[in-house]
Amino acid sequence: MTSLRSQLLLWLLLPLGIFVAVSSWVTYRNAVDMATATHDRLLLGSARIIAEQIRYDDGIFQVEVPPSALELFQSSAHDHVYYRVTAANGTLLAGSDDLPLPPGKLSPESSIFFTASFRGEKVRISAYGKSVIAAPDDELVIVEVAQTLQAHKIFSDQIWEHAVLQHSLILVFVAVLLGLGVRSALAPAMQLRDHMQHRKPDSLEPLAKLNIPDELVPIVDAVNHYVTRLDEHMAAHSRFIANASHQLRTPLTVLATQVDYGLRSGDLQGKDAALRGMDISLQHGIRLVNQLLLLSSAEAAGDKRGGAGEEEIDLVAVVQQTLEEFAMFAQEKRIDLGFDCAYDSVTVGNGMLHELVSNLVDNALRYTPRGGIVTVSLARNEAAIVLKVADNGPGIPEQERQRVFERFYRLSSGQPDGTGLGLAIVAEIAAAIGAVVALSSSDEQHGLTVTVTIPVRQ
Repeated sequence: MTSLRSQLLLWLLLPLGIFVAVSSWVTYRNAVDMATATHDRLLLGSARIIAEQIRYDDGIFQVEVPPSALELFQSSAHDHVYYRVTAANGTLLAGSDDLPLPPGKLSPESSIFFTASFRGEKVRISAYGKSVIAAPDDELVIVEVAQTLQAHKIFSDQIWEHAVLQHSLILVFVAVLLGLGVRSALAPAMQLRDHMQHRKPDSLEPLAKLNIPDELVPIVDAVNHYVTRLDEHMAAHSRFIANASHQLRTPLTVLATQVDYGLRSGDLQGKDAALRGMDISLQHGIRLVNQLLLLSSAEAAGDKRGGAGEEEIDLVAVVQQTLEEFAMFAQEKRIDLGFDCAYDSVTVGNGMLHELVSNLVDNALRYTPRGGIVTVSLARNEAAIVLKVADNGPGIPEQERQRVFERFYRLSSGQPDGTGLGLAIVAEIAAAIGAVVALSSSDEQHGLTVTVTIPVRQ
């Protein structure tokens, strides 16, 4: 059962239904006891009327049963009534001689009530002891009056059915009231549902909290928080698409211009120059596309909270492989590219570390002037692995160090072939593996050191 309204009604009506069932059973027992008590009073009254008419004359008990003693039991149930009068010595004075005797001894003016089987039917019997005046030693006479139980059952059933009918009507009335109450209590939730269903797909406005019950406020707050985060996420993606379109449009426009120039040029020298320019523009476009794809992969790894992989890799080998890939580029610019590490192996979780190191080394080589120095160092302690890439290039002013992690942000004095994505990719990958990136000056005047602190997985 998924309906909240149905569950509330069930848990409200279930205890009430159990109460009604128990109450009906108790009422039935009370009805039986009440019918028995009423029946016993009638039987005892009849026995006393008969006992008052017993006389002792000339040594003989005279027993007369007045009609009024038996008229007490007239009803539509057609019950059978029996009586028996017995002397103290067991002599039958009147009535049915096979009517069961009382189970206990009677004293004068005392009575016993009991149920027995008589002539194939269950009967209720009242036995009453009466001392007769003028009899020797006021001899005790026992008067028994019995009746079958049809009237008793009809009477108890009527009491019980009347009580059950009252309980049932109360249960129905309460169920209706509970249904109306639950419906009224859930009305704000239904209104909130209808409001959400009728919102436009692109609507990111927060939900209003007016007339919202306290129990729904956390849900509304959570939805509003989610809407805010979704708005920020969509805005960031919109800015990213706009910037990416702008960044891709520039090399494509330059490439189209160079193609047009090459087609118009009549000499081979001009065509060769156009082809070389086209090659540079094409390489820049390819690099930009690759970095956009890499940034998208880094974002996906960050969304998965470390979902970049669980495989353990050797960070020393990763750095060495990366330096080999950039060795030709460093040689062309006559940059001293070095690696400072005292370990043969440093194992760490695979979190796109090759792409992280590649972007750091690529940035350092591009912004370091010819004849400069770029050094990669690796150290570790019990808590973290520290990767540093230092250069003696122009560095980054302290007031701009936070902004360089933004996508497509480039320093005003940056290289013309930069994309503005290198450090943004580094930041995304670092966030995916739980690392911390910090920028500092290599010395007091110039240069840049990028420090990546990677926590050791326990």
